Amino acid sequence: MTHVPSREGTAAMPGSIQVAPSPPVQYVLRRADDALILGHRLSEWCGHAPMMEEDMALANMGLDLIGQARSLYAHAGTLEAAGHDEDDFAYRRDERAYVNLLLVEQPNGDFAATMLRQFLYAAFALPYWTAMMASRDATLAAIAAKAEKEMAYHLRHAGEWVVRLGDGTGESHARAAAALDALWPYTGEMFAVDAVERAAIEAGEGIDPSGLRPGWRAMVARVLAQATLAMPEDGWMQQGGRQGRHSEHMGYLLAELQHVQRSIPGAVW
Repeated sequence: MTHVPSREGTAAMPGSIQVAPSPPVQYVLRRADDALILGHRLSEWCGHAPMMEEDMALANMGLDLIGQARSLYAHAGTLEAAGHDEDDFAYRRDERAYVNLLLVEQPNGDFAATMLRQFLYAAFALPYWTAMMASRDATLAAIAAKAEKEMAYHLRHAGEWVVRLGDGTGESHARAAAALDALWPYTGEMFAVDAVERAAIEAGEGIDPSGLRPGWRAMVARVLAQATLAMPEDGWMQQGGRQGRHSEHMGYLLAELQHVQRSIPGAVW
């Protein structure tokens, strides 16, 4: 299980931006960061997938998520009204300023681990974005309408692979089972409600993620049963991503993601 280290007191890197702590901005950044980080993880498969068709599928899913992130970052910039654009949010924040789920920053591992991670996230994201189409925030509702269609495909694609791998060979079953056990402790964070989530819920701009848990469990249980994979017992769950406390993997990911901007500040094509 991944240790989540504390980085209290870490100095900001030169050129980093400071983001407003207001709940509306932070709420949007959470969903944007989820999409950006998972999209980047999927992009790491480009040229390395087990077959060309899957290489294209993973790249397209990554592009879907990057597109969601761009729209959400643009909206966060409008809400914050501090002159920050999507590039600032993506490339000029320090690790502790990112508020994504710990699940999405976990390494790709083997193909089974990537598909299990995608499946567990998409099984949450699809009903989340479906519900968000009723948000009082018109921009979030519009983003949700597009994201809902994309996540329906992600869930179907990843779910089909989970079944193939789990109900395949002895080797593929063992790898899928190991990935499921390793990733399960990160799933509880998706349904946590804190002050930021509560403020969005009370304003009618967000939805209560805890209410999605029964449907998520039912969906996951159905697919795992088809995959002949045992659903793990709920126990202690990893937390901290929403508060900027990340696993050791996040720093390496950001070093690659932000390399050009940090090396040549203000560079443009």
